Amino acid sequence: SANVAISGGNTGALMVMAKIALKTMPGIPRPAMAAIWPTVKSHAVVLDVGANVGATAEQLLAFAIMGEAMARSVFHIDRPTLGLLNVGVEEVKGLEEVREAARLIRESALPIEYKGFVEGHDIGRGTVDVVVTEGFTGNIALKTAEGTARQIGKLMRQAMTSSWMSKIGYLFASKALQAVRDKLDPRNSNGGVLLGLNGIVVKSHGSSDAIGFASAVDLAAGMARNHMIERIAADISKVTAAREK
Repeated sequence: SANVAISGGNTGALMVMAKIALKTMPGIPRPAMAAIWPTVKSHAVVLDVGANVGATAEQLLAFAIMGEAMARSVFHIDRPTLGLLNVGVEEVKGLEEVREAARLIRESALPIEYKGFVEGHDIGRGTVDVVVTEGFTGNIALKTAEGTARQIGKLMRQAMTSSWMSKIGYLFASKALQAVRDKLDPRNSNGGVLLGLNGIVVKSHGSSDAIGFASAVDLAAGMARNHMIERIAADISKVTAAREK
């Protein structure tokens, strides 16, 4: 009877229970875990970040469908930009399934602006609104970014307290530095979204505090209010109809 489900428990157990209770949406081969990623411009949707190890071209196309629907629901963008994560931007680079996925996305009827291949450094730049990849690579990228953000925060604290002059400088720059800290604070973008099910499921970090859990609740409520599941279903129908012509 609930519109959304949010949990801070074990990710694997949540995924299994959610699939049993809600079932996978028609036209979606596998669910994917999506994350909200802070960028220098705003935020991006990145998926898959750990629900699957490896993905076929068809599965990557499904991830693109779910990712763009989430971006439209969360960011209120009519035509989000989308890119496939790859080892280079040239069309000849990358695994065969990634190159084939690029062709499928280009030929799809998705309401997106497809930007082609993007590299790891493009995620934080905000080059695109949606980054599509398979779960093994996506999970490594996510944890690398989280670790880098913590390292930057620690280095900034060390630099700002290393001398009296640094402490004085911090007083003048504290407002700007706080804005950077808030942007990188994982609590403000807490919540991995399990996409591809007949319902909205959000996985909160188990170690997150009340602020982080509130962010996950806000994310889930926003997706429900903006009818994300219905958007995914409609886009699946569009893509299927276009491919059958």
